[in-house]
Amino acid sequence: MRRLIRPLVRHLRPYVPGEQPKIKGLIKLNTNENPYPPSPRVLAALREAVGDSLRLYPDPNWTSLRQKLAPHYGFDPDEVIVANGSDETLALATRAFAGEGEKLGYFWPSYSLYPVLSDIQGTQRVEFPLDEHFQIVAHTPLLHQLRDVKLLFVTNPNAPSGVWIQRVELQRVIEAMKGVVLIDEAYVDFCQENCLDFVREYPNVIVARTMSKSYSLAGMRIGFAFGSKELVAGLMKVKDSYNVNRLSQVAAIAAIEDQAHFRENVRKVIATRERVRGALEKLGFFVYPSQANYLFARPAKANAADLYQFLRDGKILVRYFSAPRINEFVRISIGTDEEMNTLLHRTEEWMRL
Repeated sequence: MRRLIRPLVRHLRPYVPGEQPKIKGLIKLNTNENPYPPSPRVLAALREAVGDSLRLYPDPNWTSLRQKLAPHYGFDPDEVIVANGSDETLALATRAFAGEGEKLGYFWPSYSLYPVLSDIQGTQRVEFPLDEHFQIVAHTPLLHQLRDVKLLFVTNPNAPSGVWIQRVELQRVIEAMKGVVLIDEAYVDFCQENCLDFVREYPNVIVARTMSKSYSLAGMRIGFAFGSKELVAGLMKVKDSYNVNRLSQVAAIAAIEDQAHFRENVRKVIATRERVRGALEKLGFFVYPSQANYLFARPAKANAADLYQFLRDGKILVRYFSAPRINEFVRISIGTDEEMNTLLHRTEEWMRL
C-alpha cells in the first residue's frame, strides 16, 4: 500500500509536537502552555453554548469574532482571518503564496514546522541562518537571496530562544522581499514590542497570532492573523469551509472581552520568567533574554540532554532539541511559581551530582 502514497509524503519527516503524556503528578514545562486557567467568562460562555446549536455548522467566516478582533487590534474585519490555531494560518499561507517548485524561506534555528510545511507543498526550502544571538543580519548577500522567495516565515520573538529579533533588520528584509512575509507572533503578548504596524506599512506583510499561549486556550485551537484585504482574501480561498468550530469561536470572543484577566495572566508569567532566569544564571546557566513564555537555557556542566533526562526521571518535562546549534540547551516553559520552584530544586540536585 505504500506505493499509493505520494512519493513526497512517503519521504516526509513529519513535525513532532511536544510530548503530551497522561501521567499523574507530572510537571509539564515542555509545550509552552499557559499555567493559569482561561478567563471565567470563557468557561461561562462555553457552558451556555453547549446545547442544541451544536447540531449546526459554525459560522464559516467567524463574523462575530472577526468584528471583535478587528477593532481591538485596529484593523477592519476583512483584514482579519481566523484559523484552527496559528499552525493552520501558516499552512494556509503556504498553500496560497508558495507553489510547487517555488522558494519558501525561513530563518533558522526557528519553528521546526516551517520546513515540514515546505516539504508538504513541494516548495524549495531556503534556510537563512540567524547569528549566534538569534538575530537577523540583513547583509547584502542575504537581501539578494530574498528576491525570488515567494513566502518567508519569521518568528518574533524567536522560537526556541525567545529572543526578540530587532525591527530594523527585519524591516530591511521586508523591503527586499517581493513575496509575502509572514511574521509569526505566537509569543508576542509576553513581549514589549510587536510588528502590527508593519502590516499597515507594507502590503506584503501578514502578522499571525494565537490564543494558545497568553489567553490559556491551547485546547481550543484559535489562531488569527492580520494582513491586507487582498492577502486575506487569498487565504480565505484556500481554507477549509468550517475551519474553526462553534465553541472555539465562542471562547475566543469571551477571552477578548476579558482583557483584565488576560493582562494579569501575562503579568504573572513574565514575573516568574524573570525570577527563574535570574535563579538559573546564579546556578551558572547561560540563559537568553526571553520575550516569550519560556526560557532557553544552557547548563554550565555536563550537557542539556542529561539534564532533560534527569528532570524527566523526576516527573518534570522540559523540551530538548537534538538539532545542531540548539542541542546544548533546554527550553523551559514557564509554569506556576510552585512548579518552577520544584524545577529549580531538582536542577540544583543535578548540579551537585
